[in-house]
Amino acid sequence: MKINQSSIHLWLPNIFEFKGGIQVYLQDVLRALEIELPDRNFVVVDKLDRAKPQQEFSSARFLFLCSGKFSGIWQTIHFTVNTIKATLTNRPQLILCGHLNFAPVAWLINRFTNLSYWIIVYGVDAWEIKSKWKIKALNKASKIISISDYTRSRLVEEQNLSPDKIPLLPVTFDASRFQIAAKPDLLLQRYHLTSEQPVILTVARLAEAKRHKGYDQVLKALPTIRQSIPDIHYLIVGKGSDHPRIEQLIIDLNLQDCVTLTGFIPDTELNDHYNLCDVFAMPSKGEGFGIVYLEALACGKPTLGGDRDGAIDALCQGELGVLVNPDDIDAIAQNLSQILQGTHPHPLIYQPEILRQKVIDTFGFAQFQQTLKGIMADYLDEVN
Repeated sequence: MKINQSSIHLWLPNIFEFKGGIQVYLQDVLRALEIELPDRNFVVVDKLDRAKPQQEFSSARFLFLCSGKFSGIWQTIHFTVNTIKATLTNRPQLILCGHLNFAPVAWLINRFTNLSYWIIVYGVDAWEIKSKWKIKALNKASKIISISDYTRSRLVEEQNLSPDKIPLLPVTFDASRFQIAAKPDLLLQRYHLTSEQPVILTVARLAEAKRHKGYDQVLKALPTIRQSIPDIHYLIVGKGSDHPRIEQLIIDLNLQDCVTLTGFIPDTELNDHYNLCDVFAMPSKGEGFGIVYLEALACGKPTLGGDRDGAIDALCQGELGVLVNPDDIDAIAQNLSQILQGTHPHPLIYQPEILRQKVIDTFGFAQFQQTLKGIMADYLDEVN
């Protein structure tokens, strides 16, 4: 592909070799842009991936420049050179920074070229920003796309930015991968459970930096929950460096017989794990949004999240699930016990088909695509 001035440049951390929430979100952005802007080419400058898989984004309208084959400071240098060289050589109509970390370079380029740039923000990356260069970049950006109203509100309050400058593009998900189904026999046997046994589920990366996910809080709530639901079982799906500490916490709380750390599971088993549970719980306080809430809701599961982060958006301010103070162990225990006993005052959480339809209508890819189309209308007005 010959890069020309009808191109959009996207600076991304990575989207292929490791797929966390940000990576999945950015892939969805690329897919929607390809559909909504059929007359544009896209230059993707990718910092961490070594190369683009042949089968992904194979259209001639995409050019990928990857820096993952380098390591350490050389990777950063190669990535920076790619961004600057491609931008100054080809002068794109728009630079879209897929992470705030890249925005200071876009701000610097803007000072010399006046090229427009947008920034995508998620969660903790955009909260309590101290870097003066990131703050300058936020203020100069033509637009800041936020995945949640919670993050937008914090930016408005902390950085004195206009909310009109920060459109919302909530996370989407592939609803076809998640269906309402009975508890799978294979997993019941694997985890030595009965079909009648109540199960709480958390799906999260168990990284030391991700302890805000709330699995600690659920563990600490379990002794209270066991008083009214003796056969309760808690499944934590995920892998990471925090695993040994969680194991020790389980021992300290004497919960070895009612908690299972599954470790890594393939994507093909994720739907079955959601259907194995009776309630999905992730009372976090550091999520920018949380795609796992959407996946659980698409399986018709009652869902509990924290009321201090982007879970508020994922659960539609409590319409689709239960929001609790993530620091209140008693409140977590009480709400989970009520949900499992069928006595919670939120009636919608017990209507799986309605939950599934509502989450698809609100966060399905068709809505994501439509929302992005509206945001890109401003860009088209500028360049046409």
